[in-house]
Amino acid sequence: MSDHTQPFQNALSEEIMALSDVVAPRKLIDLLLERSFQNRATDLHLDPLPEGLRIRLRIDGLLHDVVTLPQEIKNQVISRLKLMAEMNITEHRYAQDGRISVTILDNNRDIRVGGGPTIYGERLVLRLMPDQKSFSQLSELGFDDDQLKTVHKALESPYGMILSVGPVGSGKTTTLYSCLEQLNLPEKSLATIEDPVERKMKGINQIQAEPNIDFGFVEALKGLLRQDPNVIMVGEIRDPETAFIASRASLTGILALSTLHANDSSSVIGIFREFGIKPLFVADSIRCIIAQRLIRKICGHCQENFEPDEVMLAELGLESSSQLDRPLVQGSGCEKCFGTGYFGRTGIFEVMLNTAEIRSAILHGKGPTEIREIARKGGMITLEDSARQKVLAGETTLNEFHRVLATQI
Repeated sequence: MSDHTQPFQNALSEEIMALSDVVAPRKLIDLLLERSFQNRATDLHLDPLPEGLRIRLRIDGLLHDVVTLPQEIKNQVISRLKLMAEMNITEHRYAQDGRISVTILDNNRDIRVGGGPTIYGERLVLRLMPDQKSFSQLSELGFDDDQLKTVHKALESPYGMILSVGPVGSGKTTTLYSCLEQLNLPEKSLATIEDPVERKMKGINQIQAEPNIDFGFVEALKGLLRQDPNVIMVGEIRDPETAFIASRASLTGILALSTLHANDSSSVIGIFREFGIKPLFVADSIRCIIAQRLIRKICGHCQENFEPDEVMLAELGLESSSQLDRPLVQGSGCEKCFGTGYFGRTGIFEVMLNTAEIRSAILHGKGPTEIREIARKGGMITLEDSARQKVLAGETTLNEFHRVLATQI
């Protein structure tokens, strides 16, 4: 925790602690949820400790301590939230899932709740879902102009597969929703299979997978392919059978979108091979692979110029500050950004279009490293290149570059 964050977290902590002694858990939770949404949190963690209940908010991808509620009200707060989420409040021995729908700040918001036992009591994590009315256009996600043209070109294909890949929390689903928004035309039949359905989209048939009743992605996908779709979105390719059915479907006149856990764009080829998908299917089905991460943006309210040292310049591929088109900036920390120096996030991307050269490499059994080099020679901007561009453009910092791409460099 930086020194800058402390004053703003203290103010929120004091507000919550002042109410914890005088109001019922319901009002305390209402305040906590309201402040969480106000601070743009995506997750609210309630972790039991011997001395009480630790409250943390995940803002722009990082967790921040807010307050530790007293031991005396720990169980009351947990029970109240479980009741709101329609979970079994008498059961404390196993994991449970629930859902809360509330009106906060004049908006209807959905909250997904997951909980389970720890050695100090029950733990709850609340996923604060985004506003159902707000959808990002592809142009707002952080693609550069050339990458955006490549994605648009792939979306114009009548069939094939478009994959968004990266670790958990890298914005893959948001990218696919933006793609679906562009494809959502009256003359097309669009359908999704999700677990869970994160946002409701008008004009699109959204299917909730239910593995507990043997209606997972595979079963839902088999049924959906008999319903004359033009575009399908499978929430995630998790196993060989889903990969096989999706790739076969994309060769029969359907545009298939999905996500996959992969480190970068070329790694997808290796994963499909491990799934046992024949090289011909991989080469012919994949149209475009979008690898991505989310990187924090410098707060516009407290940004300040700074002079980079020689090491920083070298990392940016520069010899001197005179080569900079604009001064480098960083955030000093203020109330608007919770004292972090960052406000909001943007995507960094690596977009690999399946060109004739890459198709030939797949058919000849080339490895991910060779395929990646072919793509780079063909003009592909890598994740590292994308992040450096955003540092030079004053959108983010080198520290953030290293934090997000630590496993890449």
